[in-house]
Amino acid sequence: FAVRFVGNQERGWNDPPQFSYGLQTARGPHRNLLNKRAAPGILTTFLYIYIYIYIYIYLHHSAPSCLKQLVSDWSSGVGAPPPTPPSSNPLSPPPRGVTPAPSTPRPADSSQSESEPDVERVVSVLNRALAACRQTVKDQVCSDVAKRLRLLEDSWRSGRLSLPVRRRMDTLSLALQSGQWDSADEIHRSLMVDHVTEVSQWMVGVKRLIAETRKLNPELLEPCFDQ
Repeated sequence: FAVRFVGNQERGWNDPPQFSYGLQTARGPHRNLLNKRAAPGILTTFLYIYIYIYIYIYLHHSAPSCLKQLVSDWSSGVGAPPPTPPSSNPLSPPPRGVTPAPSTPRPADSSQSESEPDVERVVSVLNRALAACRQTVKDQVCSDVAKRLRLLEDSWRSGRLSLPVRRRMDTLSLALQSGQWDSADEIHRSLMVDHVTEVSQWMVGVKRLIAETRKLNPELLEPCFDQ
């Protein structure tokens, strides 16, 4: 006798389902009717008309004479609402119709009013520190530091150093001249973090100069920094 199979002859009962991207997109985007505002009903329309008619009749027939006069003045432009008192908040916008007072220019920042650091003095301090190191440091190290200092001077004079870098180098030279090694090293590290693209070529020499100067006998530094 013939055996009759019921169901899909090509796929088994445990085969994973097949999905078709074309069938999903052929139906078009799903319409969400919940994001549309319903049109106002006829009762709402009649309610708006009733409220408008009631206000119109009240203002023109039943309202007090003072209210009628006030509405008439406002509509004709004769009267105006009372001015709004000025707010105590300095950041609040001025009232309508009031011209704001011209702002007074603020004084310049103290950091901007400072004089331009002197490249001659900064380079002179660094070169005198290098001259003191030549008595105890190898010539190869001193030559490399001198090369880095020339790069610093060239970058400064050609305008490739920003004002914050020039001011910090001026402070670093003062700290180096007064023997404040920790302060000079801190300024060196801050420059490497904040302005690495400007100081990366020559800051290695300044770092080595600070480290070698720290090791020197103070008697060797006094003749150089007393000039």
